Amino acid sequence: MNQIELGIQFGFLFVLLCLSAFFSGSETALMTTNRHKMRLLAKQGHGGAKRAEQLLQRPDRLIGIILLGNNFVNNLATSIATVITLHLFGEGGVTFAIAIFTVVMLIFSEVLPKTFGALHPELLAFSSAYVYKPLLTLLHPLVWSVNSIANGVLRIFGITPETNGVQTISKEELRVVVQEAGAMIPIPAQNMLLGILDLEKISIENIMIPRHEVYGINIQEPIEKIIEVIRDAHYTSMPVYDGSIDNVIGVLHARDVMHDLLNETLTKRQIHSIIRQPYFILEGTTLYNQLLNFQRTNNHIGLVVDEYGDLLGLVTLSDLLEKIVGKFTTDPADTETLIHAQSNGELLIDCSISVRELNEHLHWNLPITGPKTLNGLILEYMETIPEPGTSLMLHHYPLEIIHATDQAVKTVKFKHKLNTMEINHANETSI
Repeated sequence: MNQIELGIQFGFLFVLLCLSAFFSGSETALMTTNRHKMRLLAKQGHGGAKRAEQLLQRPDRLIGIILLGNNFVNNLATSIATVITLHLFGEGGVTFAIAIFTVVMLIFSEVLPKTFGALHPELLAFSSAYVYKPLLTLLHPLVWSVNSIANGVLRIFGITPETNGVQTISKEELRVVVQEAGAMIPIPAQNMLLGILDLEKISIENIMIPRHEVYGINIQEPIEKIIEVIRDAHYTSMPVYDGSIDNVIGVLHARDVMHDLLNETLTKRQIHSIIRQPYFILEGTTLYNQLLNFQRTNNHIGLVVDEYGDLLGLVTLSDLLEKIVGKFTTDPADTETLIHAQSNGELLIDCSISVRELNEHLHWNLPITGPKTLNGLILEYMETIPEPGTSLMLHHYPLEIIHATDQAVKTVKFKHKLNTMEINHANETSI
């Protein structure tokens, strides 16, 4: 080696440093690249992405070829650097020259390429895949020997490299990905995706119209009264019951009686003949399962009952879909402002609001496993119907009872002073 011209030695050393940088940077790039984006590009026919995906299916082999190449290049570079140092400075300058060379290698063959690989993983990973594929084939016997020893040690600890190449993503991880997508996914689309992910966490009671608000037809009423109820209804479908709301005998769709209403020929017998079989939903059913049930049974409305068969409320397909896409229908109950911000920073809250909606709009953390409305939560906490003017600390939120009847708490005031941003948010999210 001493007989080779010094310029060639430096040129060879430079090439080895570049190769070391390539191995270091490509290792970081391949290990940090977005696997899901890579898989998408591979399906779209991107050659580099296809090769990179194939390499990452067996990361033990990929790491083996990278480390074999990197160690070989680094050791050879160190040897050449030593020869150059002896040629220029003799044995006395070896220590100093090796120290300088170590710093150079650390910066230009480790830190810089690894940083570049971490910042631009796809660029380096996809291009390096064209090199590693044939290199892995060429050096397969050597890589296989090294990996066999390493994998044998890993198996002692219960790790099987062959089954750990494919990465999956959990629902919570997917939620984080959606929330951190930024401008890549518009806010409305993010809310829809998050709404879909929430379907398995939310039970049907959280979106149903409660029993006392169910608008139905009592078949025992005179036909004139029934016609008046149908004409005044704001809904296209209504339960029909016999005497008590717990005795639902069917569901009436307004369009089925429109012709008879116009001709004033509607009778109770006709109502009995055209009402449809009621569809019952057991309490505790998740929104995800109920969405599938609506699809399977071709129903758009269901009656929620408890284990004893007593009616708890009513839910429609529109109510369920609104948990995903947001409000898209006009409901009479929505015309009332349930959260109203005062000029002094306090909030007036209608206690019929659901606990989940209150948490969503005001970023509160009230428990959602018990009562479904703020009124129910207050009554559970107080164990009595409080008088107006009563103050309470409901799960760290100071409230004052403003209006209450003998049966329920109607309105409360949130006494915390909100800043301007919180007031604006409350007004924007009033429901």
